[in-house]
Amino acid sequence: MSLTNRTNRSTLTQFLIEERRRYPQASGDFNALILDVALACKGIAKAVAYGELAGLMGNHAEDEGGSVNVQGETQKKLDVLSNEVFIHRTEWAGNLAGMASEEMDVPYQIPAQYPRGNYLIVFDPLDGSSNIDVNVSVGSIFSILRAPQAVIDSGRDVVDADFFQPGAKQMAAGYALYGPTTMLVLTVGDGVNAFTLDPNLGEFMLTHPKMKIPEDTHEFAINASNARFWEAPVKRYVDECLAGKTGARDKDFNMRWIASMVAEAHRILMRGGVFLYPRDTKDASKPGRLRLLYEANPIGMIMEQAGGRASTGEVPMLGVQPTSLHQRIGLVFGSKNEVERIERYHAEPVQVELKNPLFAERSLFRD
Repeated sequence: MSLTNRTNRSTLTQFLIEERRRYPQASGDFNALILDVALACKGIAKAVAYGELAGLMGNHAEDEGGSVNVQGETQKKLDVLSNEVFIHRTEWAGNLAGMASEEMDVPYQIPAQYPRGNYLIVFDPLDGSSNIDVNVSVGSIFSILRAPQAVIDSGRDVVDADFFQPGAKQMAAGYALYGPTTMLVLTVGDGVNAFTLDPNLGEFMLTHPKMKIPEDTHEFAINASNARFWEAPVKRYVDECLAGKTGARDKDFNMRWIASMVAEAHRILMRGGVFLYPRDTKDASKPGRLRLLYEANPIGMIMEQAGGRASTGEVPMLGVQPTSLHQRIGLVFGSKNEVERIERYHAEPVQVELKNPLFAERSLFRD
């Protein structure tokens, strides 16, 4: 790539300044917070790239039997490090009233020596970390909310309920992808833009402006090992896709599954597709696998801003009212027409197949 092409691209800082010029009353705190998040992502990208060379592979506190987060998941060393990087890069500047992380049981309070600001941040510091040991792309996901006015006015410590804001109230959302290149995908409510980290300059450069998701697709992503637990509408949808040109859809589909939601989301953002991690019957105590605040809402905002759709499978994701900090939920997102089809299947009455032993294939009336 020529030097001219590289220098003609906007940096993330330039992009944010241009966005801020549209709002002369803005203080600049919002931009500063996003730049701090970008710096955290650069640090995590470097740690991921070093991997075993820096002794960062494997489980955290492995010699003590391993540590477990609030989700009941074994923490990787990079999970813990990434969480610490996010905290230390964003707590100091006076932009935040508090933060919450998938890796922490309760909200994190801004230390007393730092000023407090008007925003909240929630994040999954290292999504897909189960793939770390096999060198598959992972990422970080974040969402920025405005702190409740009562928090701003009083300066009190944040509590769980302060974060219970539906996804439609997000001020910004994004993810970093640590793959062959490090990318930062961001929406501030005016479309979706992607930035690629220039390793020479150490800057995120705008490489994919105003990204759009095709409304139709021939790819879907789902963990087929859970097929026996799927609800009828999901099974119907997948069966139709698998039937290909000989089935009701009259076209062939490809099935994908990376087990890294950031990587799945990025593929869909780049070329379309639909991702399903639906509610199922595998564990009745969990209404879904993914976390509403740390994963579903920020990815949902990105998809909607890019012309796609995000849903529980039944209702729009961004309208769901959170009720707990680590709430789980079913998630379907991607190409608009496919997600709407899945919602339609959930809304239609389930056709019950009668199983009368007298008229089964092997019955009293068989030849």
